[in-house]
Amino acid sequence: MYQGDPDPDCYPGTSVLRNLLDLRTQDDLDAFEHEAALARSDEPLPIGGLDVRHYQAIHHHLFQDVYAWAGTFRTVRISKGSSMFCYPEHIPAEMSRLFKGLRHTVLESRLDAVTFADRAASFLATLNAIHPFREGNGRTQLTFLAFLAHESRHPLDFGRVSADRLLDALIRSFAGDEAALRAAMVDLTGPTQP
Repeated sequence: MYQGDPDPDCYPGTSVLRNLLDLRTQDDLDAFEHEAALARSDEPLPIGGLDVRHYQAIHHHLFQDVYAWAGTFRTVRISKGSSMFCYPEHIPAEMSRLFKGLRHTVLESRLDAVTFADRAASFLATLNAIHPFREGNGRTQLTFLAFLAHESRHPLDFGRVSADRLLDALIRSFAGDEAALRAAMVDLTGPTQP
């Protein structure tokens, strides 16, 4: 059996991420992280150019009370189950490529709701596969997606799609099947906006 190196982002002998309150149990950290991010989401969110820097600013805003590294790309390899996310050494280049493409595929043209939903789903699937932060990727993705949808004149109604359905769709997209994510995006977008 191989022993991996200790995780520098976690407290020794645990999988609990180092945090600003020095909470040492996962339950305590999860509860604090949820409350802190929720409170920050009620404040004005960072304004930006819908680029990589803006994305990092959103993550920092949501998680600044929890992690010293909020808004900073991860430096360790991570996976969920058998799914390995983008290696950290490739994150800056992959994020740059993804957000450069965003300008051309979603923002620089007026899209109908279905085309927007299709392109936004593809963007979100890739962003999820990159998983640039150690924690808080999903909440940052959805917050950024709301900015993107507003800018594209296709505001989202998150009340139309359950969190479980979105999570399942993201998991499927990671395996290469974006159909469920596209369908969820169509439902989030609703009827074409004037």
